[in-house]
Amino acid sequence: MNRRRTLASAAVLLTGALLASCSSDLPADAPAAAGGSTESGGDKPSKFFERAEYKKQLTLARETPKGPAGKPWEQMLEPQMTSTAQYAKKGSGGVHLCFSNAGVFNPWRQVGLKNMKAEVELHKEISDFTVLDAQGKDDKQISDIQELAGNKDCDALIVSPNTTATLTPAVKEACDKLPVVVFDRGVETDCAVTFVNPIGGYGYGAVAADFLVDKVEPKGKILALRISPGVDVLETRWSAAKLAFDKSELDVAEVKFTDGDPAKTKSVVADAIARHGSIDGLWMDSGATAVAAVEAFEDAGVDVPPITGEDQQDFLEAWKEKKLTAIAPTYPTFQWRTPVIAALRVLDGKPVPKEWKLPQPTVTQDNLDAYLRDGMPPLHYAMCGCQKLPGFPENWGGKK
Repeated sequence: MNRRRTLASAAVLLTGALLASCSSDLPADAPAAAGGSTESGGDKPSKFFERAEYKKQLTLARETPKGPAGKPWEQMLEPQMTSTAQYAKKGSGGVHLCFSNAGVFNPWRQVGLKNMKAEVELHKEISDFTVLDAQGKDDKQISDIQELAGNKDCDALIVSPNTTATLTPAVKEACDKLPVVVFDRGVETDCAVTFVNPIGGYGYGAVAADFLVDKVEPKGKILALRISPGVDVLETRWSAAKLAFDKSELDVAEVKFTDGDPAKTKSVVADAIARHGSIDGLWMDSGATAVAAVEAFEDAGVDVPPITGEDQQDFLEAWKEKKLTAIAPTYPTFQWRTPVIAALRVLDGKPVPKEWKLPQPTVTQDNLDAYLRDGMPPLHYAMCGCQKLPGFPENWGGKK
């Protein structure tokens, strides 16, 4: 386990190194928006691109986080601490912690919720943990937040918003009644005591694109696979990638939306190979269908080119077994542990960062073995920070 911790720390430093080259030459203008499922760009600036945030994220990726080594869920990047003395819980009773969850509608969120529940088990001072699942519906989450803030005797409320703007009024209303910790997706108010989130989409997209710029020969053809347009975290990933590709000598031959569907992904990749003769690099804004993309190259009888994925078990297994040239930037599921830790600090009256920025490690060839664990289900996320939590690996669907 000491080796795992060392490599996890090294991954944070490597992420910064990969981003350093593009942070010193930041663009003056926004990248063009994707013009459709078959275009590499449009003639209008992307409305999702914020230059200041882009610069901030690439700078953060070069910073050394503060906090305990080997516990990235407790670490902080450039924290600006805020007092929480007014929220200190009085009396000797146990803590009632409440959580309004957007939902568990994908494997990332399913792994994350298991992390959060296991983190709660570590803290004996938490006597009650109430979770309401909004099932991906804004109106239900608004009702959930109102119920938890008004009728459940919660000492603190954790919120993972389903959408940003629509949930903002409900969060603001809750802030008037109890301390609120927001994480994952944000809201358009800073009333929460702390907002927990990793470096972000620009950092993710830049790491993946820089890897291909390094691994693919000049003039090589890049296929960019995106899930769907209009999702902020995915748009920022693509914005950062497109900036890197525009500065390189690579040719982004196509940008295609796959809806996150494995069958559609295989079809898109097969069509691109047939149309262009060869694809020299594959960039993805999410790794959920990375294995399907790998299979499409194999089905076409061609070598799998340098590819970007994510820290899902099935992709990491394929990477090692097939000796792929690959990288996996992450949106780490260990972040689900941090809101519990933050809420308890708040109720203890201890300072927390106003924005708790977490590191965003990258899985590389050098540390792949540290994150790949035998016996885990295909849709498990390796960057869970869960290996020492109660019930691991069985509660995550794994085998001892």
